[in-house]
Amino acid sequence: MTDRLIVAITGASGVIYGIRLLQILAEMEHIETHLVLSPAAEVIISQETDWQAQDVRALATAVYDDADVGAAIASGSFRTRGMVVVPCSIKSLSAIAHSYAADLVARAADVTLKEGRPVLLVVRETPLHLGHLRLMVQAAELGCVIFPPVPAFYAHPQSVEEIINNTVGRILARLGIENELYHRWSGVG
Repeated sequence: MTDRLIVAITGASGVIYGIRLLQILAEMEHIETHLVLSPAAEVIISQETDWQAQDVRALATAVYDDADVGAAIASGSFRTRGMVVVPCSIKSLSAIAHSYAADLVARAADVTLKEGRPVLLVVRETPLHLGHLRLMVQAAELGCVIFPPVPAFYAHPQSVEEIINNTVGRILARLGIENELYHRWSGVG
């Protein structure tokens, strides 16, 4: 049976996390990826990486326009494993926390939450002020998993790629998708 996962890449720094997630999922034949790129994400992709937006789109099984709030992923009857917003901008966090479904990213997250499916928000902002923290609490109270991409240095990463892979592996693990990308803690000693 094929699983579906919604992936949204929004306009925060760290788009490489979303790209790497899509690369890994493209290798997993049993998972369909349903991608939404916010307009700001397209700008950040070209600023932070050597990727072009069309190449990122090509990694996904299906791609939706962020303005298409009537897309398949905007309906609770479109069954998915859940949704990952990676990276998640503060703007998208705010829309999701307030159920302000004016774009497809927020609408898909709202529908995923109302259906009781996991929504992981890979919030990439620092430092955080009280408003950001309150938005995260509000999103968590709705059922979102707040998943900042914090490096795990106990794994002794030797490159930025290892840090990215570890975070992506932990995201997949949180969704119940087996992978070997992250270092599992085995205890001290």
